[in-house]
Amino acid sequence: MAVTIELTYEMTKAFGEQRFDVEVVPTVADAVKVAEQRLGEKGIQFDELARVAAVAVNGVLVNHRKGMKTKLRDGDTVTFVKAAAGG
Repeated sequence: MAVTIELTYEMTKAFGEQRFDVEVVPTVADAVKVAEQRLGEKGIQFDELARVAAVAVNGVLVNHRKGMKTKLRDGDTVTFVKAAAGG
């Protein structure tokens, strides 16, 4: 049983991997914590990059669900999405 974590382009460049699987955790907040721990010493850099990214579960931003308390199930994909602005 696993949840897939997908990283932004900037995160991929910094950490050398685009996606990885983790054991199913209860919430998005837990998935973010596990991702940060997996990156070890690079966790501080992860925190900085995560602050400028939105988070989605199965393509839906978590702020349209229950935020970081959104529940996860086996097979879900948690994606960090680069926040963008323009005009």
